[in-house]
Amino acid sequence: MVNDTIADMLTRVRNANLARHKIVQIPSTKMTRSISSVLLEEGFIQNFEEIGDGFNKQLLLSLKYKGKEGEPVITSLKRISRPGLRVYANRKELPRVLGGLGVAIISTSQGVLTDNKACLLYTSDAADDLLC
Repeated sequence: MVNDTIADMLTRVRNANLARHKIVQIPSTKMTRSISSVLLEEGFIQNFEEIGDGFNKQLLLSLKYKGKEGEPVITSLKRISRPGLRVYANRKELPRVLGGLGVAIISTSQGVLTDNKACLLYTSDAADDLLC
């Protein structure tokens, strides 16, 4: 049994990308399903589905590759907040991944969102939209 399911998921996806696998299997939890749905919405994976029943549920993620060389769409995965060192940030302190070209996946009180959606969700007026 794995204690840190998020780190386990990221490691499995990272290893599958390096090995150029088309499908990766990860244990299904509420958090891994939420992260998978954000990855699907942002176009980093082709599809995901849940298989199994009871305590043995698994997620099958179909990874996405581009070009003739089959380069992975996901170039890097990094966990910032971890069980031993939690990182909290307000809207103004959200991380900018690749100068705004990448995506940070953030757990909020409204659910798991991308950094852009979280910033827009928590803006108070139109002038703050420029900060996102």
